[in-house]
Amino acid sequence: MDYLEYYDLKEHPFSNVVDSRFYFSGRQHSDALVKLRYAINTRKGLVVVIGGIGTGKTTLARRLLEELDEDKYEAALLVVVHSSVSSEWLFKKFAIQLGVKELKEDKVELLGQIYKRLSEINDEGKKAVVMIDEVQMLNSKEIMEEFRGLLNMEVAEGKMLNFIFFGLPDLDDVLSLDEPLKERVAVKIRLKPLSEDDTKEYLKHRLRIAGCNREIFAEDAISLIYRCT
Repeated sequence: MDYLEYYDLKEHPFSNVVDSRFYFSGRQHSDALVKLRYAINTRKGLVVVIGGIGTGKTTLARRLLEELDEDKYEAALLVVVHSSVSSEWLFKKFAIQLGVKELKEDKVELLGQIYKRLSEINDEGKKAVVMIDEVQMLNSKEIMEEFRGLLNMEVAEGKMLNFIFFGLPDLDDVLSLDEPLKERVAVKIRLKPLSEDDTKEYLKHRLRIAGCNREIFAEDAISLIYRCT
């Protein structure tokens, strides 16, 4: 008998693979979702979510993406996987995610396509949202300046494109590469590590989703897990 069977688990409760089914709606994450939805609906333009490893940034991003109704939002989530990303690569990714067809190779023409598509999205009564995870890896002044340029696209109601940056604390330094962009941050959310009480509820939540509804961890064990994480 393995431990899954012993504890009546249908699956591994603590896999390090991001799975929105295990999303833990603690107070700070619930508050963050409210702020993020408000920023999107009021077309604030640039929102930043900063937190250390394990504070739930990626899970929060995926949860938000799932909650955005496709009839009301044109939303996409990009994950930066290496630091040698160019602005041209980013623009192409934005364009693809926003639904631009037959991408132009010329950067100026591509920007024109993005602007046209954003206008179409706005005319459809929808809001455009691009979430980017691990933004601290985009350690480039040029790229930060390009983001600022995209934020210049506006309609009477506000920004045509909402960016939500998710990243480690180093993201503060990356934003400082372009002070005018940093000054345009409309909402900044800092995620903190879970409290001991939240850690207990988090453990119970993940076990419950995986199929176990009984208490497994002793209080001393929960305290130790909290201190070690």
